[in-house]
Amino acid sequence: MPWLYLSGLFARVWIPDAEEVWKSAELTKNYKHGDSTLHLTLEDGLHKLDDKTKNLPHLRNPDILVGENDLTALSYLHEPAVLHNLKVRFTDSKLIYTYCGIVLVAINPYENLPIYGSDIINAYSGQNMGDMDPHIFAVAEEAYKQMARDERNQSIIVSGESGAGKTVSAKYAMRYFATVSGAATEANVEEKVLASNPIMEAIGNAKTTRNDNSSRFGKYIEIGFDKRYRIIGANMRTYLLEKSRVVFQADEERNYHIFYQLCASSHLPEFKNLKLGSADDFHCTNQGRNPVIDGVDDAKEMCTTQHAFSLLGINELNQKGLFQVLAAILHLGNVEIKDRDSDSSIIPPNNRHLTVFCELMGVTYQDMSHWLCHKKLKTAQETYIKPIPRLQASNARDALAKHIYAKVFNWIVDHVNKSLRATVKQHSFIGVLDIYGFETFEINSFEQFCINYANEKLQQQFNMVRTEQFGDKQCLFHVLCVQMPKGSDDSWAQKLYNTHLKTCSLFEKPRMSNKAFIIQHFADKVQYQCDGFLEKNKDTVNEEQINVLKASKLDLLVELFQDGEKVTSPSGTAPGGRTRLSVKPKEIRPGASSKEHKKTVGCQFRNSLAMLMETLNATTPHYVRCIKPNDLKFPFTFDPKRAVQQLRACGVLETIRISAAGFPSRWTYQEFFSRYRVLMKQKDVLSDRRLTCRNVLEKLVQDQDKYQFGKTKIFFRAGQVAYLEKLRADKLRKACVRIQKTIRCWLVRKKYLRKKHAAITIQRYTRGHQARCLVKYMRQTLAAITIQKFQRMCVQRKLYLQKQAAALVMQTILRAYMARQKYQGLLRNHKAVFIQKHVRGWLARQRYKRSLRAIVYLQCCIRRMKAKKELKTLKIEARSVEHFKKLNVGMENKIMQLQRKLDEQAKDNRVTSERLNCLETSHAVESEKLKVEVSKLKGIEEEAKNNANRVTSLLEELERLRKELTTTQKEKKTIEDWATKYRDEMEKMVAELKQQNGLLKTDKDDLNRMIKEQSQQMTEKMTRALAEETQQLESDLNEERSRYQNLLTEHLRLEERYDDLKEEITLSVDVTRGMDTSLTLKLQKRVTELEQEKSSLRNELENKEEQFQRARVRVQPHYYTILLQCYARQELDSENKKLKHDLTAMRQSLLGNAGAGAGAPGSPPYKVLMDQLNSSCEELEVRKEEVLILRSQLVSQKEAMQHKVGDMEGPPPTHTHTYTQTCDGELWLVYEGLKETNRLLEGQMQQQRRSYDNEVEVLRGELQSVKEENNRQQQLLAQNLQLPPEARIEASLQHEITRLTNENLDLMEQLEKQDKTIRKLKKQLKVFSKKIGEMGAGQVDTISPGQMVEETVRPVNIPRREKDFQGMLEYKKEDELKLVKNLILELKPRGVAVNLIPGLPAYILFMCLRHADYVNDDQKVRTLLTSTINSIKKILKKRGDDFETVSFWLSNTCRFLHCLKQYSGDESFMKHNTPKQNDHCLSNFDLAEYRQVLSDLAIQIYQQLIKCMENILQPMIVSGMLEHETIQGVSGVKPTGLRKRTSSIADEGTYTLETILRQLSAFHSTMCQHGTDPELIKQVVKQQFYIIGAVTLNNLLLRKDMCSWSKGMQIRYNVSQLEEWLRDKSLMLCGAKETLEPLIQAAQLLQVKKKTDEDAEAICSMCNSLSTSQIVKVLNLYTPVNEFEERVSVTFIRTIQTRLRDRCETPQLLMDTKIIYPVTFPFNPSSLALETIQIPGSLNLAFLTRV
Repeated sequence: MPWLYLSGLFARVWIPDAEEVWKSAELTKNYKHGDSTLHLTLEDGLHKLDDKTKNLPHLRNPDILVGENDLTALSYLHEPAVLHNLKVRFTDSKLIYTYCGIVLVAINPYENLPIYGSDIINAYSGQNMGDMDPHIFAVAEEAYKQMARDERNQSIIVSGESGAGKTVSAKYAMRYFATVSGAATEANVEEKVLASNPIMEAIGNAKTTRNDNSSRFGKYIEIGFDKRYRIIGANMRTYLLEKSRVVFQADEERNYHIFYQLCASSHLPEFKNLKLGSADDFHCTNQGRNPVIDGVDDAKEMCTTQHAFSLLGINELNQKGLFQVLAAILHLGNVEIKDRDSDSSIIPPNNRHLTVFCELMGVTYQDMSHWLCHKKLKTAQETYIKPIPRLQASNARDALAKHIYAKVFNWIVDHVNKSLRATVKQHSFIGVLDIYGFETFEINSFEQFCINYANEKLQQQFNMVRTEQFGDKQCLFHVLCVQMPKGSDDSWAQKLYNTHLKTCSLFEKPRMSNKAFIIQHFADKVQYQCDGFLEKNKDTVNEEQINVLKASKLDLLVELFQDGEKVTSPSGTAPGGRTRLSVKPKEIRPGASSKEHKKTVGCQFRNSLAMLMETLNATTPHYVRCIKPNDLKFPFTFDPKRAVQQLRACGVLETIRISAAGFPSRWTYQEFFSRYRVLMKQKDVLSDRRLTCRNVLEKLVQDQDKYQFGKTKIFFRAGQVAYLEKLRADKLRKACVRIQKTIRCWLVRKKYLRKKHAAITIQRYTRGHQARCLVKYMRQTLAAITIQKFQRMCVQRKLYLQKQAAALVMQTILRAYMARQKYQGLLRNHKAVFIQKHVRGWLARQRYKRSLRAIVYLQCCIRRMKAKKELKTLKIEARSVEHFKKLNVGMENKIMQLQRKLDEQAKDNRVTSERLNCLETSHAVESEKLKVEVSKLKGIEEEAKNNANRVTSLLEELERLRKELTTTQKEKKTIEDWATKYRDEMEKMVAELKQQNGLLKTDKDDLNRMIKEQSQQMTEKMTRALAEETQQLESDLNEERSRYQNLLTEHLRLEERYDDLKEEITLSVDVTRGMDTSLTLKLQKRVTELEQEKSSLRNELENKEEQFQRARVRVQPHYYTILLQCYARQELDSENKKLKHDLTAMRQSLLGNAGAGAGAPGSPPYKVLMDQLNSSCEELEVRKEEVLILRSQLVSQKEAMQHKVGDMEGPPPTHTHTYTQTCDGELWLVYEGLKETNRLLEGQMQQQRRSYDNEVEVLRGELQSVKEENNRQQQLLAQNLQLPPEARIEASLQHEITRLTNENLDLMEQLEKQDKTIRKLKKQLKVFSKKIGEMGAGQVDTISPGQMVEETVRPVNIPRREKDFQGMLEYKKEDELKLVKNLILELKPRGVAVNLIPGLPAYILFMCLRHADYVNDDQKVRTLLTSTINSIKKILKKRGDDFETVSFWLSNTCRFLHCLKQYSGDESFMKHNTPKQNDHCLSNFDLAEYRQVLSDLAIQIYQQLIKCMENILQPMIVSGMLEHETIQGVSGVKPTGLRKRTSSIADEGTYTLETILRQLSAFHSTMCQHGTDPELIKQVVKQQFYIIGAVTLNNLLLRKDMCSWSKGMQIRYNVSQLEEWLRDKSLMLCGAKETLEPLIQAAQLLQVKKKTDEDAEAICSMCNSLSTSQIVKVLNLYTPVNEFEERVSVTFIRTIQTRLRDRCETPQLLMDTKIIYPVTFPFNPSSLALETIQIPGSLNLAFLTRV
């Protein structure tokens, strides 16, 4: 269509590119027919067309079609469109699955994705293949559904090259089958298959240049199902094991993993005997020169392999044998063969590796070394042994190693199949084929030829076209089966050239080689090298070598090579396990197995492939093509070259080509009309949609061959949808331009008018402002002149006054200065005269003093001279002896006397000195005063006597004063310095103190603030902690409730399973009875364990509730006082209750004792006794009051007597004392009588308690004996199960006889005990009768005269009053079955709910229970409750799918439970009752345990109700919430591919939102009619809304076509309608709206702007109820419906992921739709009085009697 290549249509094309394969470009100039170039927006700007073909480049699809789920939805179907669509989905949307017609294309992401969990499996279960996004689960569901619907076997063919993810895809498909169908046996087959993966990977996987764990074999796994389509077993078949890898590996490749695992574990003790070492030491493992894989620990993998062997039942002995054989293969590869001559070879003697090989294999060294270098030739008459050259011997050695490994591989696969084998008959199967894809390398050999031939066969089976080409290739392959023992590779190549070069167009010869050939495969041309072709094809093994191995001492080796073993494997080269095929293999003739190893590999592979094709042709195939996006294993990195190479190889492009040749685009008439309504005019729209579409298409598309009209759809050829989309986009673009033009014109005109009005307004205000400014200016001018006049006058006057004042001031200052100068002169003269006078006097005095000092000095010198002379004379006299003797006479005595005197004087001196010190202190003060006076007197005296002395004294005084002045000045200076320093220090200290004070104040304020903040924070923290603790306790409580309720569900399921098994046991034969009985024992054991777990969970739940209540108390500490008061009151009430209980017990004991005889409750002795007891109690109360009154009177009289004691004489009156004694005596007698009565009653109570304890002990003993008997029975049963059938029957009969004998003995003992009890009771009856008679006589004696008169009155006829009913119903024990049948099993809920009061069956059952409690019949109570519970379970099991029935019995079960609580006698429940209702409480039995059983039953009914509602709502949710257009015209229908989804246009039978709302209203009205508790209705509605929100969100996350802006608007509108429904039903506070929050946020996410960082921040803060994976998934799936919308960029999605990285959440993508919120049953007492209930006759309960 050259007219599409126009620049005006914005045509875009695909141009071939060397790097990106295809590159997009846009036309810049229109193309005309005949032009040789296209003008494009490329670097060179031109694109030349092919001169020969003149083919135009491929057109590009509109952006709206890019990223579709199905490649067939693309309008232009060609290679670049397919490649671009896959790239966009893989790199931008992170989607790895894409449909291509009937093929699922899977791209390996090289990253773990959260899309394979059980929630995803549940989401895809039951869905059509096109209703959800592409997934391997969708293919698996389609296969499973077709198997169940068509009863035809299915196959899933998974293909792709190494590393593309084939094995993972097959594993997930099997996981889906195991999860959806459920295993029919206890052993999970899928887990066993997965457990075999480590083994198969170890022996069948190896490292290649493209994949570190490449599968070097193909496998076909059949998963078997029974008639109920549950998995019962599996079987594995393998194909074309690459045996050549055992002896040869290319560079950077490895052998099979098992060899390296053995070498890495050679140091372990169990592998020492293998004599292995490093992998570099063996020729079979060192050829690749890379024995280590990064990140893989071969020793650890060996442990995993051993564990897998053990799981699959391969014992340690067989494991040891396997490892010996594998180690022997390594040693065999190291055996060196040397040339003896040109035609023979030899192995050197005592070869170490051959010796180890023979030891491990258990064969002789001579035989093996001989036959490795020789072969046996057989003729018709003789047998020859011929030596062989070294090359042939080496090839024979390698062939033997490969053959042994193939045998080991087959043996392991056989044992895997044995462990997976089904034990029952298989009804159907689903096969999963994991096979190699098309391969082409630089050097292609025999293996690639076989692999590509297998892919040719699969491609033929895939599209069933080009049959003649496949026939030619099959002929070529047949050549491989021809045995050519003397031929060579060159001769075989020449034969191929001569045979096929001219006859077959698919066969070519290379130009530069004579040892290669080229075959044109469906994917590409492949050149094969002939070197080694024939040798690999023959793969012969020396028969004598095989015989040597068969004679081995190793049992496992003998088992590997025993004859007739190959019935389970199609060939030796294509090993596989035993399988049950729909096509049986040919029978093997006797003796044919010995020649089987001589078959060529080509023949064997062809036979096995033929069997596979027969199996696949007998099944319905499903195709999965795995693509490897890059060779570097980078996550979500797309290499176009590698991808397009694989697309061509796997046949996807061939599928596209076939689809493009037909009508790939298909629309219903309604969808076409809704999508392209914009291209129609109003007159073209008719009532007939088909005719309207026909008329429009005839106008839009001229060529009628481009479309065809069907019955319900329109079919378009490739490119037509793109053309229509372009017309639609152009029409919408023109409409948008016109709308924009009109709106812009309107906006501009509106803006102009607004500006014009604003300009006029501004002018008006401006002119007024200018006029006002002129007037103001004139007024200001006049005022300024006036102001200037007065101001100038003031200035001049002020200036004059200033000058005048200045002149006066100057005169004054001048005159004062002159006067001061004159005064200063006079003063200076006076002072000069005064100074002169004093100076002259001072000079005269100085001269006098000098003269006086000189005279005195002269006198002193003379006197000193005379004294010296006298001293010298005395010294001479003292030196003479006589002088000393005279002096010493009597000196000693004198010295002693003087010494004593000195001591006395010293004492006196000390006393005197002390006194002197005291006097000195007193005298010092007086001396200071006297000194002043003396100095004055001396001065006066001296002045009076002599002026000279006066002058001298004055001079001395002056000198002294000067010294004192100097000293004083120094002291003053010192003091001033000290004061200054002190002041500075003090100031500094004050400043520091002030600063410190300020800092302290600041610190104080900060501390106060911090204290307040911390206290506030602590308060908030405590509040938050308490809230969190409360919330945690609530969540823990809900979790425990959920666990407990799930356990109840499991218990119910096991009970149902147990009932089913019991039915099966009764119908089964005696042979299978042992197996079923063992299963029953297991189930009984499991039920016991579940009951124990249930009881533990119940206790834990009660503990959690207690913790929750304690937490509530901690949250409200101000209630402590109230609670204490309540506790005190409750304690007093409990005391009172205890006393009442004791009194009641005494009455009941009396009643029981009287009942043994004739003393019935209404008998006269009983009345007498009760009257006496009541009268004694009343008398006691009266006496107590009298005692209190008397005591008060006595106290008051005593006080009065004390006040008057001084005035009164004599003793007090005697009558008062007498009266007091009389009263005290009476009270004492009464008190003693009551004490005796209490002792009697207390003794009776103790006796009753002892008897009760004895009964309890007896019952416990009986219970223990029953348990022992039960255990003994179980042991006997287990022993009997191990016996043969005849012995088992005999043992069971003998056991039954023994049991009956023991029971008879027990019954006889019980009969004797009963007789003894009867005799004892008769004696007690006599005793009690006597006592009652005596008590009655005593009472008659005490009757008053008035009473005697009343007794003698003649009886009068009294009319009977109407009977007062007690709210009980009496029935006979034989009518119990009839009661249960009419009231439960055969009751129709609809009539009861409409015509009668809600909960009527519950009330009736409780009234019957009350009567059984009233008559104290425990057996009747037990049987009634048990029958009721079992009947409810039975009716629910029978009609559990009927919502009305389940709701009815949920309401009645809850009402029955509430009645048991309300009338239980517990004060916590009785406080809501009326006095009459409290009288109706149960009196004899405590039914708390049955309340728990009923609560469990209510939980089970609630869960069944939720499941019932879910089954009803599930088909409506997706259609009503997502697919249906509630707001018509908002969302446009996009073109879809071959796998059509359900149309969003409402047709007849399509569910809409109104359907959901009507169903919800029906649920609500039904529950209200049945009288369901309002709180329970709220919980049900919350669960309903959670299911709606979860299912809607899950489908939104799995459907790319639903993630658009318009769909977000639809969802928000639908949610608003649901909220409106909640408002109408007054259920907004039930929590249902919060369950829709994730869905609301997802809808908002579809509508918000998604471009900038601010948008990302807004999204992160808005979507707090969605997980990170859900947000990213919605953004990845966001798809524009129109071209005007924009896709979400990858950068924006990465920004969202970065911001949400710190979120702590589960990686789960989908919401769990199976979650059921834990249910609670709040106590809801009934105000209905039981005695007012009337039983309608329609219930057929006439046998009940009202009491």
